[in-house]
Amino acid sequence: MPISNAMVLAAGLGTRMRPITDTLPKPLVPVAGRPMIDYVLDLLAGAGVTTVVVNVHHHADRMEAHLAARTAPRILISDERAGLMNSGGGLARGLRLLPPGPVLVMNADLFWVDEPAGKPGNLARLADAFDPAAMDMLLLCVPPERTTGHNGKIDFSLAADGRLTRHAGGAGGAPVVYAGAIAMTRDLLNDAPADAFNLNLYFDRAIAAGRLHGRMLEGEWITVGTPEAIEAAEAVIARHAGGTD
Repeated sequence: MPISNAMVLAAGLGTRMRPITDTLPKPLVPVAGRPMIDYVLDLLAGAGVTTVVVNVHHHADRMEAHLAARTAPRILISDERAGLMNSGGGLARGLRLLPPGPVLVMNADLFWVDEPAGKPGNLARLADAFDPAAMDMLLLCVPPERTTGHNGKIDFSLAADGRLTRHAGGAGGAPVVYAGAIAMTRDLLNDAPADAFNLNLYFDRAIAAGRLHGRMLEGEWITVGTPEAIEAAEAVIARHAGGTD
C-alpha cells in the first residue's frame, strides 16, 4: 500500500559526534556536502511521502530553520525542547500530529545508496509489503556485510517467513542489522506510556506475538555515529556516484 505520512526521529543529542554537535544538531552534520537529514527526507519524498513529522530538541532552532527551507515533503515539528522522550516516547508524541493509518518511520542519521535502478526503492517496497493484519511493524533490515559505519552488532534474525526475532548466537534465520526504517500504523502506539521510553518495548511486544517482520534492504546502508565515520560514508557515496574512494 502507498504510504504518504512519515516521521523522522531527529531529536537526539548526538553525544558521540562531539565536538561537531556542540554547535550543530546531529542530523545537520554534513556528509558529502549535504546534511544527513536531507538524504533521509529525499528518500521519503522519493517513495511518495508528502507529510513528515520531525522531532527536535538539540539546537532545535537550527533544525527548524533548515527544515523550513525545504519545499517537499511538508514538514511538521514535534517539539521536545522541554525534555527528550527517547525513541518510543518521541515517536508516540510525533505520530499524534498525523492522521490515522499507515506511516513510515526513519532515523535521521542513517540512509542508503545504490538502490537498483528501474524498480521500486526500499521504502516503496517496505510500504507495499506492510500488512497490518499480520504485522505490528515491518522493519527494513540489512546484512552486516552491506553496512558502513556500523558497530558490528547484530540486531535480529530474519526467518524464511519474514518474521524477526532477537539474534541469539546460533539461532536460526539470517543475521541482520536493523536499518532504521519501519512501516507501521499510527494507532499502534495509542497505548504508549506518557513519558519517555525506548521503542524496543514495542519491538519485543511484537516479537512475542509473532508480529515483527523484516524486509531486506537493497543497496549499501550507511550510518554516521561518530566524526570518524564521516570519511567512510563519503567514500561509499562517492563510489556509487561514479567517483573514487
